[in-house]
Amino acid sequence: MSSSQPLITAQPVTTPQPLTAPPDAPWDAAEFERRLRGKGQAYHIHHPFNVMLNAGRASREQVRGWVANRFYYQVNIPRKDAAILANCPDREQRRLWVQRILDHDGTGEDAGGIEAWLRLGEAVGLAHEELWSQQHVVPGVRFAVDAYVNFARQQPWQEAVCASLTELFAPQIHRQRLASWPTHYPWIDSGGLQYFRSRLPLAARDVEHGLKVTLGYFLTQPAQLRALEILQFKLDLLWSMLDAIQLRYGLNDG
Repeated sequence: MSSSQPLITAQPVTTPQPLTAPPDAPWDAAEFERRLRGKGQAYHIHHPFNVMLNAGRASREQVRGWVANRFYYQVNIPRKDAAILANCPDREQRRLWVQRILDHDGTGEDAGGIEAWLRLGEAVGLAHEELWSQQHVVPGVRFAVDAYVNFARQQPWQEAVCASLTELFAPQIHRQRLASWPTHYPWIDSGGLQYFRSRLPLAARDVEHGLKVTLGYFLTQPAQLRALEILQFKLDLLWSMLDAIQLRYGLNDG
């Protein structure tokens, strides 16, 4: 005897899937900072010319060439920071950021970073007038530094702050110079290395402020990806400066 009732088939049992964040969800602050710091693998500490410098293989001409070209970067840092101030409507942020200009231009009894770099130039055999004249600055360095200043002028101030986060990686390169140069280049007066000593505590302070601004402004994943692009832009800029210096002064492979 047949039944008119339809057959009932067992339905597969489904296991509830764990909730996951959507693919375009922003990273939390810790992960975002980790990714920013991960950009350090592209820092110019790894550039062949810098490796040569810190390994003691550079000639006097190469050391002087680096100091003279890097001076163009140093004298433009306050101009870059002034551009950030000009674009920043936040009074409290301006009060914090203005200290960077004073760090380089000097104030009161503190002669500042530019003066410290002039002493470095003196220690390697470059007169102040020779540095200020910019006669040794190669076109590639001038182009890269000017691009950085223009970026700070034209982009939102928070993006220019993000570009400054190469300071995350700077203490290591300063420590390398302080550790290796006195041994490899005894002809350089150790007093000329004061710039590198002074930047160790200042870089830590600047990184704390720059990270706070960056982590608080780039809050969506597209914005966070933009921040990583900005930091890469600055890293590429610093790398290209050494490319230009190496093209002019050569590379001793040792």
